[in-house]
Amino acid sequence: MVKRKTRKSDSGGKKSLKGVPTVEAIQKTEINEMAVKYWAPYVKKHLPFDAKIVQHLYTNELLGSLFSHNKVVLLEFSQYLEAFLWPNYNPKTSPNEHLLSIIAMVNEKYRERVPAWGCFVRDPEKFNGFFRKVLEAALDEKEELAKIEQSLVLTFLVHCFDSVEVDVVRAAVQRLASLPCWINLLPTQREDQFAQNTKLKKFWQVIQKHDAKLDKDQLQVAEFERRFLWRLLHKFFDVLDDIPLEGEIDMLTVHYCERALELMIDLEALLPTRRFFNALLDASHAITRCTLSALIRREEGALFCELLQMLRFYAKFEIDDV
Repeated sequence: MVKRKTRKSDSGGKKSLKGVPTVEAIQKTEINEMAVKYWAPYVKKHLPFDAKIVQHLYTNELLGSLFSHNKVVLLEFSQYLEAFLWPNYNPKTSPNEHLLSIIAMVNEKYRERVPAWGCFVRDPEKFNGFFRKVLEAALDEKEELAKIEQSLVLTFLVHCFDSVEVDVVRAAVQRLASLPCWINLLPTQREDQFAQNTKLKKFWQVIQKHDAKLDKDQLQVAEFERRFLWRLLHKFFDVLDDIPLEGEIDMLTVHYCERALELMIDLEALLPTRRFFNALLDASHAITRCTLSALIRREEGALFCELLQMLRFYAKFEIDDV
């Protein structure tokens, strides 16, 4: 009988499976050291909140590693979101690093298929302020975010539209894709939509009367939300048009375009949002512009092409939208 050689991992040694960190390795990471000092739930006394810690971890552990799965998992496992990020987030003063750290943690929870919205539902007002910052980050008008960060935000929005069963999330996303978003259509296009359902025109008139009673700040907030998807579509077109037919291509830009199509597919697949977003999709000629893009003809655009076919299917699927 041949005697099998015993490996350290078989005999209770500390060697881990390839790519899987040991408990000892985790305990020696900077992330764990920070968690013990600032937010670990098993530690009774913590140091006071320091915004520099969030910025440091985001710059070095998240963005610095291009959102390495191992780094994100360690932070999520330590309850970084529930114990440190969300309790100390302030929509008016917290920087983008704090916002994007929260987004990264929620995205990771979805990847792990664990509940993601528990800490948010307990503070709906704060969530509204946070969500407004998410929308501003998605548009990134100041061009402060890298493509990988913009893709992170789009993935978060996909998760939001996939979570309409959560009251606080549903209330936020419905304001983006409801009847008022037809403000982006030309008057003739809007009238064509109303011709298919006269009730919608009556609702539109009610909305106009309600808007007349809003003050300047309230109207500005409403306008921002109603025009968000239209502006996001055109931001996507600008990114897509910058991709050349030949030569080098930035794969992070390709990934951004893929995430944008995923978001459109979700908006088309959900009945409450489809009936209103479909009109925007048609008016913007999004499918035609994607079909004529350089990316669709490149090898790197294989997944983009598949997603476009799916979007075309949902957009043309025969259903009573009204």
